[in-house]
Amino acid sequence: MVVNFFVETFALGLKNIHLHKLRSLLTTLGIIFGVSAVIIMVAIGEGTKQAALEQLRQLGARNILIRSIPPPESNDASGRSQRILDYGLKRVDRKRIETLPAIAVLVPMRNTEQRVTFGDRRLPSASAIGTEPQIFDVLNLPLDRGRYFNQIDLREQTPVCVVGAAAAEHLFPYQDPIGQKLIVGATDAGVVVLEVVGVLEKTGLRPGGATAVITRDIDQDIYFPLTICQTVFGDNIIKRNIGSQERKIIELSEIWVQAKRVEDVEETANVIKTILQKGHQGTSDYEVKVPLEILRNAEKLNRMFNFIMGGIAFISLIVGGIGIMNIMLASITERTKEIGIRRALGAKRRHITLQFLVETTVISLTGGALGVALGCIIATILPWLVARFSAGADYRTSIASWSVGGSFIISGLIGIGFGLYPAITAARMDPIEALRHE
Repeated sequence: MVVNFFVETFALGLKNIHLHKLRSLLTTLGIIFGVSAVIIMVAIGEGTKQAALEQLRQLGARNILIRSIPPPESNDASGRSQRILDYGLKRVDRKRIETLPAIAVLVPMRNTEQRVTFGDRRLPSASAIGTEPQIFDVLNLPLDRGRYFNQIDLREQTPVCVVGAAAAEHLFPYQDPIGQKLIVGATDAGVVVLEVVGVLEKTGLRPGGATAVITRDIDQDIYFPLTICQTVFGDNIIKRNIGSQERKIIELSEIWVQAKRVEDVEETANVIKTILQKGHQGTSDYEVKVPLEILRNAEKLNRMFNFIMGGIAFISLIVGGIGIMNIMLASITERTKEIGIRRALGAKRRHITLQFLVETTVISLTGGALGVALGCIIATILPWLVARFSAGADYRTSIASWSVGGSFIISGLIGIGFGLYPAITAARMDPIEALRHE
């Protein structure tokens, strides 16, 4: 008996919605947009978070990056025809830092900023970097083929190099890179011919990533022994333009430090900052980046982003609920006589209340289902759209199951909450007055 009553009430509610299809659809728009907004915003936040996690795994949770940067005061000389800039990390900084007991590995790097050519092919965006063999372990750079250069190559200054995946594709599109000879440098700045002994797997680490650590495309790096770099290029980088010349003196471009334990990373980074502050006498010609610390900040911003966007989406759901209440109150006026007839035939107040609640709940749940579908579709195609209209930009979304289930349930609760007042208003009508209504 009870089951039949609920089935009949549900069928009656669906019938009344079906009679006003357009009005019902317009009523659900607030719910649809609110639910889809929740799913899309959370998917964007989760995609950003996953990208940050992947970069952290690649860069290493125990790693600390120390990088040379031009000091602010160097900009004062920008108008001169010739200028000399002496800034950044020094070899003495390396010696001081590597004495810290919490450090497991320290790897210096020197970006030559020289052009890289193979025959008539040139890779303008390539970075020819002098470093030590440990860099491949510190940065988790796996080999695709060939071998890494080793400590013997470093000590003997063997002219060999390991190239990134993108550099290999550009410079050797039709050849096996292994055994080929690259030329790094120019006649006036020093030249070295390097034999390719290894090609790295593609990493996907490029500038503007989620953790804001990388300033160049790692897949376009060319790594060769630091000893060769110091012998051939020294500490000078000369840039000539029409009517001007710039000379930079940089001993080390970067230092990668790997702590023994994850727990030691942030404390070690603070000690390194203190050492550099004393050694550089307050000059801001370096920066210390901690991927683990940046990830935590990114997660904090992600939570704030989700909270703000969720709040905006929730307001949209509230507006949708108000729309449902408004339409149902108008519907009560239209169906006053119908309510009077049902009451005269024996329907009780709870029956009228349930009928209107069923209608508002079905409307809101339908809107919730359409919102879930729309949100999932947009969140799925959004990376493709961004890549299509932003020159291949790498963008990621990840649909969170809790956002789908949670927003759908909330849409149902919105329908019940905002449909309760119209339902009670209809149930409290005087049957006699309702029958007299024209």
